[in-house]
This record gives sequence, C-alpha cells and structure tokens, in this order.
Amino acid sequence: MRNRYNEQLEQLNDMLVEMGAIIETAIATTIQALRKQDMMIAKKVIDLEKEVDQKEKDIEELCLKLLLRQQPMARDLRLISAALKMITDMERIGDQAADIAEIAIFLAGAPYIKELEHIPQMAEATAYMVANSIDAFVKKDLKLAKSVIAYDDVVDDLFDIIKNELVELIRIDSKNGEQAMDFLMIAKYFERIGDHAENIAEWVVFSMTGKHKEIEDVE
Repeated sequence: MRNRYNEQLEQLNDMLVEMGAIIETAIATTIQALRKQDMMIAKKVIDLEKEVDQKEKDIEELCLKLLLRQQPMARDLRLISAALKMITDMERIGDQAADIAEIAIFLAGAPYIKELEHIPQMAEATAYMVANSIDAFVKKDLKLAKSVIAYDDVVDDLFDIIKNELVELIRIDSKNGEQAMDFLMIAKYFERIGDHAENIAEWVVFSMTGKHKEIEDVE
C-alpha cells in the first residue's frame, strides 16, 4: 500500500512538472506572437490554455484520491494541500497568457509605436519564476523557493519601467494612446503572472515548513 502511495506522490510531482512546462511554453509563445505579430502563433496559446485546464483537473483528481484513500501524514498532507493551491495559480497563469495572446491577435495588423524591449524581459522573468517554483517543489528546495519570492521584485520593477515609457509616449503624441494602453495591459498581465508564480513558491515553502504568510496574516 505504501509503495502505491509513494508512486502516486511521484506521479503528482511529474504532473506538476508537465503543467509547469505547458505554462512556460504558453508564456514563451505569447512573446513570439507579439514579436512576429503572428495571429496563428497567438492562437496556439489559447489552445495551450485548454491543456492547462485539463492538467488542473487531472492533478486535482489525483490529490483528492491521495487525501481520501491514503490518509496522509502531516508532512504529506501539507504537500498535497500545497499542490492543490499551486495548480489554482498555475491555471490562472494559463488564463493570463491566453489574455495576452488575445491582445496580440488584436495588435497583429498594426505597426508598433515602439520596439518591444522590456515586455519580453518581463516574460522571461516570469517564466524563470514559474520553472524554479515547480523545481523547488519537486526537489524540496527551500532556498530556491525563497529566491523565487524575492525575484518578483524584478518583474515589478520592469512593470514600472514599461508604464513610465508608455506614459511618455502618450505625452509625446496622444495618437499613441490606444496601443500604449494595450501594451500596458500586457505588462499588467505579466505582472500578475509573476504574482501567481510568487504564490506558487510561497505554497512550496508551506509544504516544507508548515508556514505561509496568508495563514499567518489571519492568525
């Protein structure tokens, strides 16, 4: 029985890695779509969102089986509970990548008011956070999880840079306003992706320590 339980825990790790890989691909694909102004590439992100949704359901089902059939000990209970929280944030990342792709489709036919620079940097930073948060969970690496939490400041700083650049473009020429707002929305979605990746890392910390700021704030 215990061997079967351990196998299912390994399966849970594998499924989380697979879900993480899909959302990393979604983030990378959104940037490719924006850079190339390619509607077909953007539509791939929307298809990936469906895969993310299915992975969330599959992982949720496995977690519930582990909780109901195996009566996990406290440490494993934290791990499974953390996984359930993590997939909620991962699913939202998939949604936000799809939202960016929808804007990319809208922008595909018009020349950009400025060259993409900091938005791709934001995308790379959020993908880095997602990959390392999942890696920290699988490897039970507390230091790595905490480094992901700290790295959210990089994403926030990039958002501020983009916002200031776009405000300046509108100041120079009000005709830039509509597209500037689209780019600001894209940057905001990436900022939210960073927040969700930070949340994932915080639940990784909880899975190992039993401590989470959300719980501590309530107490």
